[in-house]
Amino acid sequence: MSAQLLFAALVAGSLYALVALGLNLVYGTLRLLNIAHGDLVMIGAYVSFWMLSLFGLPPVLSIFVAAALCGGFGWVIYVGMFRKLLATPALAQRLEANSLILFYGVSVILQNCVALAFTSTARGYQYLNEVHKFAGIAASGNRLMLFGVALALCLGMLLFLRFHLFGWSLRAVIERRDAAAVVGVDVDRVQMVTICIGFAIAGVAGVLVSMTEQITPFMGFPFTIAAFVVIVLGGLGNIFAGIVAGFALGFIETFGVALTSATYRSILIYGLFVGVLLLRPQGLFGKAIKIR
Repeated sequence: MSAQLLFAALVAGSLYALVALGLNLVYGTLRLLNIAHGDLVMIGAYVSFWMLSLFGLPPVLSIFVAAALCGGFGWVIYVGMFRKLLATPALAQRLEANSLILFYGVSVILQNCVALAFTSTARGYQYLNEVHKFAGIAASGNRLMLFGVALALCLGMLLFLRFHLFGWSLRAVIERRDAAAVVGVDVDRVQMVTICIGFAIAGVAGVLVSMTEQITPFMGFPFTIAAFVVIVLGGLGNIFAGIVAGFALGFIETFGVALTSATYRSILIYGLFVGVLLLRPQGLFGKAIKIR
């Protein structure tokens, strides 16, 4: 039983870490609070559903379609809404304060457009549903895929930030945007690529979610809340700590529900969110941890 719970916690934690990773990248680099992040997860889920239903394309391949579509949407949002505003320091400060409202509008538009196009009927499909047993753990193939892909992407991002030249530039912009510009970092390019990556990661998370949950136009909000809890827990803009916090939230939720009841799931998540904001608003890890 404990091994089964441990696996469930790892799966939930890897998903939360992946969803929060995209949100944390966007906030850390652009200082924008994307409350529509969960709706990008919803878009990725619908992409997976329709790719399988219409073209027989399995989720393992529709991951790339969802990433490209959501990443392209991120480029449109950046070029159309934020590029000129972020280029002016005074306007950039105002934008940071108002980004929550702007993205709320984006969220409402996305939800209602999807509901209008596909109705609000819950949809779903079966993929890799066979159960595998090992070491006393029973795990479906889709959950194993979810865990493997999410973990690989999180670790891959950490390695990218550590070893790739663009990753160094991204870290520099996260830590000190003005200083990065002074030493020659193309801040505009870093911001544009990062928002595309962050949105693409959310799309990939949506494909993974679609294999195990029902798909509706309004499914994104719980993932937005979970992502905010994770980045607040780890510290806003702290990529490594955010990934660790994602797994921590998965363990807290899984074992908390197991010890109490499924009805307490929301209480556990919101309670943790409020508790961290009140007791340690800078996050459990305090200052950003440098990736060495």
